[in-house]
Amino acid sequence: MLRKATTSWWEWLRGALPLIAGVLAACPMFGYAQGWKPEKPVEIIIGTSPGGPQDRQGRLLQRVLQARKLVEQPVTVVNKPGGGGAVGLVYIAQHPGDGHFMQIVAQSLLSNHITGRSKMTYTDFTPLAILAVEYVTLVVRVDSPVKDAREFVDRLRKDPSALTVAIGTVAGNATHSSFAHAMRAAGIDVKRLRAVVFNSGSEGMVAAIGGHVDAAAGSVSTVLPQVRAGKLRVLAFGAPARGAGDLASVPTWRELGLDSAVDLWRGLAGPAGMTPAQVAFWDAALARVVKDADWVEYLDRYMMVNSYRNSVDTLKHWQAEYKDVKSLFVEMGLAKQ
Repeated sequence: MLRKATTSWWEWLRGALPLIAGVLAACPMFGYAQGWKPEKPVEIIIGTSPGGPQDRQGRLLQRVLQARKLVEQPVTVVNKPGGGGAVGLVYIAQHPGDGHFMQIVAQSLLSNHITGRSKMTYTDFTPLAILAVEYVTLVVRVDSPVKDAREFVDRLRKDPSALTVAIGTVAGNATHSSFAHAMRAAGIDVKRLRAVVFNSGSEGMVAAIGGHVDAAAGSVSTVLPQVRAGKLRVLAFGAPARGAGDLASVPTWRELGLDSAVDLWRGLAGPAGMTPAQVAFWDAALARVVKDADWVEYLDRYMMVNSYRNSVDTLKHWQAEYKDVKSLFVEMGLAKQ
């Protein structure tokens, strides 16, 4: 009797195995384990030169992915500067459907198409994530005759071309649009603003320190080193609320009566045609990256906001922002699309 019962048990188990496997595959945890994962080295493309904010964030992403063993294959960072990120995007576009390639992207993914600098836009790539957000400051050299943000705005109300403002990399990037957005809120003719483009945000800061331009618009991570060195003074902060530390005494545009707070987000885009399984892998991996202690410490150090969005929410954000940026650029005379 015992032998007969044991034999029946094994016969039942063999017949039930396909059903058990199906149930496990439907479970998210097991589905992730059995789904797609990188089978060769992963490349994180940076569309700027080494040393800038996008480069720092891309290299931190690489370290966390490998140190926490979220990716078993090697992960490398490749810098492909040029065209406000367009050179890198052309590169990953050459690898359709390949989940081993991704690029750190910013608002230029949208604005380059609007300004006609690139034929490609966000719809030509696979949205993967918005990793974090920082905000843009307006700075002047320490001994600038411009005392504060109110005086700065008043001068431009009288003559929108009265002051020159440095921006980094390309006209129409996030720092440029953030500054212009605040000035539009002040009732200033944004088409007459005098923005001077430099190869990087850091070069723009140097120009402001040297008095070659009257002011500079730059991200917090770009500005802080010069502020702490006593070379630059922050007039205004383009965030929804005041910052902390070095920015605690700096008013926001909203505090000054201007309804303006523009996200300077950094995210990830992959080639077009990535499969749902590939996107699901990166959704799961990146959701763990943004909770990592090293990642959180980095964001705190540069006063960035940990506003992670997964692939679905990233696409929604890009769709909405494309419309908003295009509206602003039409007024600025920058829109070609």
